[in-house]
This record gives sequence, structure tokens and C-alpha cells, in this order.
Amino acid sequence: MPRPLSGRLVIATHNPGKLREMQELFAPFGVEAVSAGELGLPVPAETGHMFAENAAIKAHAAARATGLPALSDDSGLCVDALDGAPGLFTADWAGPNKDFRAAMQRVENELRKRGVTAEGDRRAHFVSALVIAWPDGHEELFEGRVHGKVVWPPRGDRGFGYDPMFQPDGLAQTFGELSSEEKHGIDWSLPEPRALSHRARAFVKLAAGCLKRA
Repeated sequence: MPRPLSGRLVIATHNPGKLREMQELFAPFGVEAVSAGELGLPVPAETGHMFAENAAIKAHAAARATGLPALSDDSGLCVDALDGAPGLFTADWAGPNKDFRAAMQRVENELRKRGVTAEGDRRAHFVSALVIAWPDGHEELFEGRVHGKVVWPPRGDRGFGYDPMFQPDGLAQTFGELSSEEKHGIDWSLPEPRALSHRARAFVKLAAGCLKRA
């Protein structure tokens, strides 16, 4: 049985774009979300071999440091023709300065090295693993995925990370061309709430198990 969540929550991230998305997702539930960056917490070494493992490392570190429940998202872009890369190293490809324009160029360069043209096999998916950890060591895991393809050149200046080069199935726009509501908005009025982004899809599962609307 999932453990209910309320009150104050630490979002174990130093990424302002990711924090903004998580705060928007939690807004209807009356949960006060503060980031690890705002609290001055260090970034733990991500030594896991799966998204869920790295999310758990970050969430438990933040929960132990603050005495509060902590949520971590570990997510990444997996390109089929690159054998799933950048995958776990999605953020690393952006370098120490978090230059995602350079990271997107690297994805394209690697595809071209493998002979993948603009019309070739550019299938990809985003993965999000959300882990909530409590100070007593309890944790809950929720995962979401969205499938699509990578495009070149990137389109749009919304979102963050690789959003401008990812076009989800069924849409003509990239994540970088969608508003925040279009990308990760959730229609809570439906019996089975629908969401587009990988992070929002994981959050729908989290909300069903751990949250009550304010």
C-alpha cells in the first residue's frame, strides 16, 4: 500500500527547469515543494545502473539531510539507433556547463556517424523514474515513458534539455514548441487522467498512490 504524502516536500534537484515542472505538477495537491538547490544540499554521486536506482540515491540523500520526504526524478533520452544513448548519461552529454544545445548536436553527430540521415531510424523515448523517499528509509517508485523521434534541426525554445529535438508520437510539434500545459498538463477530470510527457505520466501514477487533491 503506497504511503500518503502531504505537507512539505524536498525536490532533489538543482535543475531549475525540472523544479518548475514538479512544482506545477504538485500545485493542485497543496504540497509545498522546495528544491535541494535552494537548501544548499550537495549533489550525490549517481552510481546506479538504472534510472530508478539513481533517483533513489538522490531522494534518500535529500530525505536524510533534511528530515523531510524527498522526491527525485531521474530521466533521460534514449535513442534506438544509438543503442539507448545518451540514456543514463543524458545530463552528462551536456557537459559541466549544462550546454544542451551542444548535447543535442552530439546526438545528431552520433546518428550521422552511424549513417542515420534525417529520414532514417530516429526512434527515441524519454524515461522518467520518480522516487519518493522518507527519512525512515521507506520509498515509492513510479515510472513513465513517452515514445517519439528525434528531429534535426531542433525546434522551439520552450521546455529544457533535449526538448527541442524530441517530437512525441501523434504530434507535429517538438516538446520545445509546446507550452508547459500542453507538455505536462494533466486532465484530472477524467476517470483515468491522461498526460503527454514522461514525467507527467509518472506523476499520474504517483498521485494515484500518494496524493489527495487540495
